[in-house]
Amino acid sequence: MEEALSELQSDLGYIFRDLSLLEQALTHRSFAHEHPPARDNETLEFLGDAVLGFLVADLLTRKSPEGGAGDLTQRRALLVSGKTLARWAQNLGLGEHIRLGRGETLSGGREKESILAAAFEAVIAAVYLDGGIEAATEFVGRFVARSIQ
Repeated sequence: MEEALSELQSDLGYIFRDLSLLEQALTHRSFAHEHPPARDNETLEFLGDAVLGFLVADLLTRKSPEGGAGDLTQRRALLVSGKTLARWAQNLGLGEHIRLGRGETLSGGREKESILAAAFEAVIAAVYLDGGIEAATEFVGRFVARSIQ
């Protein structure tokens, strides 16, 4: 697992000081249920959603300071949508690293948009907790910058 996480960290462009944060970010509740005391990624997903929303709003207002609130809200919603997050997770190959329970694995959980998006948000939170707002800003910025015109 450590070798796979080492490769993933390279793909993420971030090296964790506390690797347990990345492991938790990649742990779906189905795996945690089958393998106590493993901790699932739901709390990290919650935090990652908030960090992502903040960072995207910040990037959008810096890029388009004259933009209206309605337009910026629509653009933010598109950038933080499950579909967009799942695509970014797929680009990183995150699905192959997510720890799933047997049932979720058999039902194709590694390709499910909701699982991929949740894992991506959890990774954002893990980067934030491990490296602070600067690390999270850099991580999120690499994805969002490509999508902002």
